[in-house]
Amino acid sequence: MAIDRRATFGSFGVVADAADDGDNIIHCPTLRNELAARPSPFIAHDYFGGGFVSDRDRVCLQSIKFAGERSAGSRSQDNLQARWCQLVLREARTRVSEDTLPPQGYLHLPDYAMRSGPREIIYHNPSDTHIAICTVGGICPGLNDVVRALVHKALDYGVPESNVMGIRYGFRGFTDRQHRPVQLTRRMVEEIHLEGGTVLGTSRALPVVSEIVKRLDLWKIDILFIVGGRGGNAAAEAITRECDSKHVPCCVVAVPKSIDNDLLLIDKTFGFETAVEEAQKAILAAKVEASSAYQGIGIVKLMGRQSGFITVSAALASGIVDAVLIPEVKFTLDGEKGLFAYLERIMQEKGHCVLCVAEGAGQDMITDQAPKTDLAGRPELMDVGLWLKRQFKARFKNADIKYIEPTCMIRSIPTTAGDRVYCKMLAHGAVHGAFAGFTGITVGLVNTHYCYLPIPLIIQAPRRVEARGELWNRLRSSIGQPNFE
Repeated sequence: MAIDRRATFGSFGVVADAADDGDNIIHCPTLRNELAARPSPFIAHDYFGGGFVSDRDRVCLQSIKFAGERSAGSRSQDNLQARWCQLVLREARTRVSEDTLPPQGYLHLPDYAMRSGPREIIYHNPSDTHIAICTVGGICPGLNDVVRALVHKALDYGVPESNVMGIRYGFRGFTDRQHRPVQLTRRMVEEIHLEGGTVLGTSRALPVVSEIVKRLDLWKIDILFIVGGRGGNAAAEAITRECDSKHVPCCVVAVPKSIDNDLLLIDKTFGFETAVEEAQKAILAAKVEASSAYQGIGIVKLMGRQSGFITVSAALASGIVDAVLIPEVKFTLDGEKGLFAYLERIMQEKGHCVLCVAEGAGQDMITDQAPKTDLAGRPELMDVGLWLKRQFKARFKNADIKYIEPTCMIRSIPTTAGDRVYCKMLAHGAVHGAFAGFTGITVGLVNTHYCYLPIPLIIQAPRRVEARGELWNRLRSSIGQPNFE
């Protein structure tokens, strides 16, 4: 068995190819050479009257032509291709020596992506297709929505209910004899979207890829859906390659999950809007506490290990935050331009202040906590919120400081209506992609259109808030925050 990947031009494992018609398009790998083509079961009614998507449909990645680097947005997600190259090279410099990197011009992202959606020709016989669904990593609003929509669309294709299984507790469920896979029927998943978390359970256990592929082969799984973040998508790519090397004809399709909104190329990840909305409650509580106290200071720590999108967006939406700290922008506490001096001015003017900080901010400044690692071997973040509280206590002797850390409250709730629709569209696109024979792909909203992307493109580096970009500038201009350097 050989996955059709075609010749690549790019670097760091990027799959990005020119299509046969000469368009500069991101090519998605398939198993079509190993599978039998057949008409879609939806042809009779033209997919409910909406028609089908062609592999030759194109989504333009870049909708704006900037006059130059000084144009607003040229350093942000609006300049998708340049920003992708910049972040990938930045990440690569942390892993390999500079002299081994290719010139920046060599790292190229094509102009177009392939549209997500139903195809007229499919490559699995629905009545004989076996499907497995797995949720991995931390919980996030929308996981149950995605599982439900995956099951519903698979059943719409004609897959028997007895052929759809859910893997328990992430990758652990492939080998854990105490937690066998469960059958996912329409009735079982009917109302799970009304609850937070994941009905399948999840874990951060590292995947044993060889054992997972053995189970896929043993259980005759034709399609595996993995709902996960950068780590989950990286595992999906590793499983894809292992299936290829072991000649296991299983299409592996990921649905990108990241409450931090830190996946490359994708406009937004599911659960992000819900998280921003729920964070308003914590920010408002901090405002009420701070404004009700003598010299009150409210500190809210939000999610954002490497990227500050939730913190910036929540602060911008609230309109009541005085200062924001994120991992992408360094800050100092002391000096005329430091955080302390700025907050002192705010306190003199208003009598209180509210600070929002992303969990990954200021990690290089914390020296009074011992480093730890999590189950996946990643360095655990030191608690910047408690560290800031101690620093403020030492500086503002008479201040009444309230610290709020609402992470679990935000992660565990059901989705808002907008996120619920988004989850459904992503899941439907994943099912369509799998039946179209694609493998090693993820589905996401790119430049406002649903696309298929080869997994390596989105896991090369974390997407970050650009310190000189439009989003950070909007936040600073909105609240009047200076540079704390």
